[in-house]
Amino acid sequence: MSFVSHIECTVCGKRHEAGRLLTVCEACGQMLAVRYDLARVAAAVTKDALQLRPPGMYRFRELVPLADGEEPVALGEGSTPLLELPRLAAHVGVGRLWGKDEGQNPTGSFKARGLGMAVTKARTLGVKGLMIPSAGNAGGAAAVYGARAGVPVAVVVPRGTPEAAVAEAIIAGAYVFTVDGSIATAGRLIARVAPAVGWFDLATLKEPYRLEGKKTMGLELAEQLDWDTPDVLMYPTGGGTGLVGIWKAYEELAAMGWVKSPPPRFVAVQAEGCAPVVKAWEDKAETTAMWENPVTHAAGLRVPGPFAGRQMLRILRESGGTAQAVSEDEIIAAQHLLGRLEGIWTAPESAAALAALLRLRAMGEVGPRERVVIMLTGCGFKYPAPPLPAPVHLEGSESAILDAVRRAIGA
Repeated sequence: MSFVSHIECTVCGKRHEAGRLLTVCEACGQMLAVRYDLARVAAAVTKDALQLRPPGMYRFRELVPLADGEEPVALGEGSTPLLELPRLAAHVGVGRLWGKDEGQNPTGSFKARGLGMAVTKARTLGVKGLMIPSAGNAGGAAAVYGARAGVPVAVVVPRGTPEAAVAEAIIAGAYVFTVDGSIATAGRLIARVAPAVGWFDLATLKEPYRLEGKKTMGLELAEQLDWDTPDVLMYPTGGGTGLVGIWKAYEELAAMGWVKSPPPRFVAVQAEGCAPVVKAWEDKAETTAMWENPVTHAAGLRVPGPFAGRQMLRILRESGGTAQAVSEDEIIAAQHLLGRLEGIWTAPESAAALAALLRLRAMGEVGPRERVVIMLTGCGFKYPAPPLPAPVHLEGSESAILDAVRRAIGA
């Protein structure tokens, strides 16, 4: 059964009726969020009962916005591992360190959660088709779940978007268009075109359901830490849906009495070439301003004007967190470091989070005994490989080959 009570504006608080197609607040144009009857949820399910359910993000059915009898469009998303990273923890100098490996989702990134939920609700609410602006992974995920649901999808991406993400969307049958500029350019184009063709604009946080899919990362994280919270949570921040979603998960679990410790300090991580949240944080602004000429090879961080800037800054303030930008060289070095010490080839966005942790630790803003979670939002396979040393080619006599191997391994 559904435990949704209503849809609420996150700024002015206006209530909207659930069960109809919604975009932003009808009063002030700000971001909407699904609200639940949390007392009923707490009475309907226990932690012990939850453990008996099969894996996947819909095991938290009472805290997702499925209607009575509504079946999700699913490919096995969710229940990603929380990997302890002891060698990396020793290198960084923190008490304990984990990586929540979202690269093990069906589409190779955390976008599978949000788009799976958004496409589920869009199908139920009768959309004709979906249009989405994307830096890569979101468009691919929308296309895949659209194909699964039988809903047509159009994806608009900036030129230079990683080829694997574009290929994923094309293979899934989406209509794929490229534009000059950034994801903000693509978003403005879709805002004009989608209503003209009668399709739904699925842009980040401009409908309330994508957030609910991303929220399940926080629900899982709480369960995986035995209903405790880490001290610090490092989040690579583009559009910010996951950051807002994880905070929402902690708020709901606290209201239910399932999590009693305070939430972690949230750290919004961005690239130096596109850091609107960091700039707003440093300027003590109430919301973000558009970042001119965004540049970073971490495509998911190339979001110059996040719609939820106001909400993210509030979360950083309320959690005692911060915002940190890192360089392209630091991102590449962190990507190599995580692979070398823990065997994980993560996306550059995730590597940025590790780079930021190294900075904050060096600055003394993260202590030596603190427990830290890094959100590894995607796998590295979907991006161009970072600069790598050339492999050693072996040829010649057996003794020449043996000498070459010895030189390479230092034996």
